[in-house]
Amino acid sequence: MLAKRIIPCLDIKDGQTVKGTNFVNLRQAGDPVALARAYSDQGADELVFLDITASFEGRKTFTELVKRIAENISIPFTVGGGIHELSDVDRLLSAGADKISVNSAALKRPELIDEIARNFGSQVCVLAIDAKQTEKGWWCYLNGGRVETDKELFSWAKEGEQRGAGEILFTSMNHDGVRTGYANEALSRLSDELSIPIIASGGAGKMEHFRDVFTFGKADAALAAGVFHFGDIRISELKLYLCSENITIRR
Repeated sequence: MLAKRIIPCLDIKDGQTVKGTNFVNLRQAGDPVALARAYSDQGADELVFLDITASFEGRKTFTELVKRIAENISIPFTVGGGIHELSDVDRLLSAGADKISVNSAALKRPELIDEIARNFGSQVCVLAIDAKQTEKGWWCYLNGGRVETDKELFSWAKEGEQRGAGEILFTSMNHDGVRTGYANEALSRLSDELSIPIIASGGAGKMEHFRDVFTFGKADAALAAGVFHFGDIRISELKLYLCSENITIRR
């Protein structure tokens, strides 16, 4: 069995790490370079860096910040936010990113996934999906959760895989920042219906939530932000706990 991955996420706004609840009420969480270095040293398996207002504000992701973070870590590094074309991908990979996350731009123009996979390889392309569970099911949102689309979670994830995405990063907007656990039922269905890795995001509050997302949710990786940024859970201690629960983890 492949080892499960623990992935801290750095949501960046105006050059600083922030964390909110249900995608709003953002508060400062620290310097992204210092946090990235600390997580790399603590044993995180990967990092995700999302410029959360880039698509909404029409900006490009901070290339210089990506360079600074890449210089300070020794683990794989995914960057997202404001990526609309292949030149954006090339610029960020050149700055030190290992993978690229696309969300809003892919919803608006799904062919972008094909283009990234064809030019840089599927392993570079992470399809990020922000979805909210409503009375009519799970529906995808763009521009940092501000705009509802006509895309349904499971069909869009499947289309992303078919177009060449190498991983799906699914964030449940209902669970984001609430700390009551991940959307395990939806995650389990994604895992059953797709053959590429599923990264779970939204809902981590205690160590048991990570155990549950790997067992009940069948996720390949668990992403979290606030519980790491504010010191509620240390990655080294989390990995010891998961090992004690017989979950295969990288040490």
